[in-house]
Amino acid sequence: MLSKINLKNHPELYRLLEPGETIEDLLKLPAEQILLRWFNYQLKQAGSNKRVNNFSGDIKDSEAYTILLKQIAPHDAGVDTKALTESDVNKRARMVLENADKINCKKFVKPNDIVNGHPKLNLAFVANLFNNYPALEPVETPIEVIEETREEKTFRNWMNSLGVNPFVNHLYEDLRDGLVLLQLFDKIQPGIVDWKKVNQPPYKAMGGNMKKLENCNYCIELGKQLKFSLVGIQGKDINDANKTLTLGLVWQMMRAYVLQVLTNLSKTGERISDNEIIAWANNKYSSSGKSSKISGWKDQSITTSLPIVDLVDAIRPGSVDYSLIHKSGDEKLLLENAKYAVSAARKIGAVVFALPEDVVESKPKMILTIFAALMAADLEQQ
Repeated sequence: MLSKINLKNHPELYRLLEPGETIEDLLKLPAEQILLRWFNYQLKQAGSNKRVNNFSGDIKDSEAYTILLKQIAPHDAGVDTKALTESDVNKRARMVLENADKINCKKFVKPNDIVNGHPKLNLAFVANLFNNYPALEPVETPIEVIEETREEKTFRNWMNSLGVNPFVNHLYEDLRDGLVLLQLFDKIQPGIVDWKKVNQPPYKAMGGNMKKLENCNYCIELGKQLKFSLVGIQGKDINDANKTLTLGLVWQMMRAYVLQVLTNLSKTGERISDNEIIAWANNKYSSSGKSSKISGWKDQSITTSLPIVDLVDAIRPGSVDYSLIHKSGDEKLLLENAKYAVSAARKIGAVVFALPEDVVESKPKMILTIFAALMAADLEQQ
């Protein structure tokens, strides 16, 4: 629902820029914040003073929804604002959904979900409204949007899979205060971060950036403790959101994490070998009656995702719905298989940050991380 809410699919989102902002500022916003902007933009266009700051308390009375639906719906759809004259909030919510049904957008929420302010369901409801009726004037001139690369998405996936706070929406911008990086260092080697040295938000307007810079300098110090190659990389580069140098640090952090996972799997305290993981997987297949068998990370059978879902089901029997696995070799269907496999692995507790595309395109390093994560999940379950 949220994946298409971006400038690439909707260049007309340019209309939501506030005075003094650039396209880059809008790109940094998560989809939820963009939807709130869109919601308020439509309320303003409708001539209303009503504004929403969340998808919970601010929408409970259904007033904002009533105005929004009237504003975005086609003129001949029969959508009205009669709900504004209704005093009963439950009846008002039902009237909102009746209006939504007139434009085929009555999805995800029931009247109770609106009245009780269920944030996720209301977010999905608004996302569906936007995807069907963005109601934004097209832009006259093309807007150049620099898309997130596969590498950047992988790094964000890795960070968020480890539960960093705040959630990383924009790789470079969200690392500038050093806090996410420090949390990651603590995941790579628990206890390495002396949190007494860390400056926590909120940061004061005067001297706040200096506190963030101190955090970034501490990150470089920790990287050197872990023997990272950081020649030419300083805390200021992270604080300035220097793409190349930030990627140089983050790549080494992700690599160190994967190696640490492999070491933790070993009973000897030494890094477990690829062959040991492959042997474990094949033993798991045979002991659970699965037909899969792999020879290595370049094994083309992995591109079908069947060896991954078989392993997931072997670790937690009954967790895989095999009717969702396509047998065809069509690339689009293989990608659907991979998306399901990654999702299924995460649901049993495996920390998977590889992308479905990595499976279909047979990226051995990333496939290794999936199998290592599954092995870790299996040992933890035992």
